[in-house]
Amino acid sequence: MHFVTASVLEAEAPRVAMRLVVEGPPVGALWRRALLRAAVAPLVVLAPLVAMAPTADHRFNIYWHGGLFRDDPLRIVPHTLDSLPSYLRMGNFRPLGRMLEKLLDLFAYVLGDVLGIPANIGFRLVSFAAAALLGVVAMLLAESVVARGRMFRRPPSTLAAVVPFAVAGGLVAAGRASPVVLFAGLYLTSAALVLAVPAMLCRIHPQRPIRLWWILPLIVAGAALASFNEVAYLALPLATVAVLARGRWVLALTGRRFWFAAPMRVLGLLWLGFLPVFLAVRMVINHYCSIQACYSGSDVSAGPEVFAALPSRALGWFPPLMWQSATAGGSHQPWFSGVVLVVAAVTLLVLAVLALRDLGRLSAVDRPAGAVLLAVAAVAVLLGATMGALNSEIQRAAAAGNWGFGWRDSAVTMPAGALLLAALGHLIRPGRRALIAGLVLLFAAMATVSATANKRFRDEVMDTPAARLDDRLAQAMADFDPTPAGQDRRCALRAEFFTLFADVPFSQYRFDQSFDVAAQQEAGVPFCPHGPTSATKPASGGN
Repeated sequence: MHFVTASVLEAEAPRVAMRLVVEGPPVGALWRRALLRAAVAPLVVLAPLVAMAPTADHRFNIYWHGGLFRDDPLRIVPHTLDSLPSYLRMGNFRPLGRMLEKLLDLFAYVLGDVLGIPANIGFRLVSFAAAALLGVVAMLLAESVVARGRMFRRPPSTLAAVVPFAVAGGLVAAGRASPVVLFAGLYLTSAALVLAVPAMLCRIHPQRPIRLWWILPLIVAGAALASFNEVAYLALPLATVAVLARGRWVLALTGRRFWFAAPMRVLGLLWLGFLPVFLAVRMVINHYCSIQACYSGSDVSAGPEVFAALPSRALGWFPPLMWQSATAGGSHQPWFSGVVLVVAAVTLLVLAVLALRDLGRLSAVDRPAGAVLLAVAAVAVLLGATMGALNSEIQRAAAAGNWGFGWRDSAVTMPAGALLLAALGHLIRPGRRALIAGLVLLFAAMATVSATANKRFRDEVMDTPAARLDDRLAQAMADFDPTPAGQDRRCALRAEFFTLFADVPFSQYRFDQSFDVAAQQEAGVPFCPHGPTSATKPASGGN
């Protein structure tokens, strides 16, 4: 491996083949089309879920957060900080993540207000925007790893044609805990953050000077990653692998030029901010969880069960496995699933043909760069899988033989697995356009099946009494009627909810808490006049 001088780093390295043709779209147009495909392909796959009723905490949070913060969004900050002690005692620390969650719920609530649509549809639209962001960031991470020199001065690589369809194909509603379904906006955005950190570090020129005024903001940024949520913890380990592997095998840096390169110094400052916050918080949480039961969704259970659960999480992102989880309940409208299949196939085929049209102008990916991307993607999968395997709920599910179901770690392993497949395909025969075209069509077909699986999952969810009731509640809030007749209808809905969840006091408490706040914000009246739901607020573990 030969050395790369500073002058070569500024220009395109000869190992990245480029077709120097005059005809065809300029570089900027190629990038705009690639970014558009990366954003649109996930929307096609997720579109069948647009009218699916919210589940779990989001049945209430949209209205609670929307009602609380609709007239004062800045109140999100003190409201979150005030709740920190109680959440720490329950075993998690996510102040910035909770602020983002509340902000996204507020966006969904306001979107429903502005467009006159039920808030549950607004919630799905917000999550679709997060998925589009994730698709774009995943493609940019791939390009950031393989590109030498200034990325946007050269055409995107052939990865830009393949990755959007691979990422879209992984966005499967693989169970009710999948990040495509539950807290979708929060966890898909968190995954985009995890991928964005290494992408940005990889684009720092190795010889760029580190200004003194950068130091404090970088340390604060590291502390912010430790204050976001558990998924964001993966950003710096992944960035470390990406920076090390790219510096050594893509840029061919060695010695002092490798260890003291600007990306390494920036990475060190981020770790300097991250570790003190992370370690202090984990010590506090471990203390509380040693003397009382903590929220199982964020509790760490280390032991032999971790190694038993790791394979299922490391392979759970594979689309055929997720299709089984999404379609386990069947469909009562198979003919309409066929319509979704056809519409998705036509739309994705159009996007694929546009990608193939640009293929001759895209840069080739050489073997060293493709191998580094493969390693980075594999590490991202392993990091996400390990995070999932440390959870006791996941360990029990893995012991029962449940593979392919989604959990919050899937927000990272799904796009990471897509990058892994795309990189692996490029390593088979580097530079072969026919092979790249085949990959584009293969992943577009995979995304088509994923869209159909999502429709089947939506049918299963909406066939339940709770989902049908949630839909009617959303419509009642969207068309809020302050008259006595409207109050009677809302009280009937409340009575139906309390009958359906007669043995779940916490859900009853959350119903009155959230819908009353939203009704007061909307019309200055309670959702339905009632006495105290319960004497005390039941304990909750959060998301």
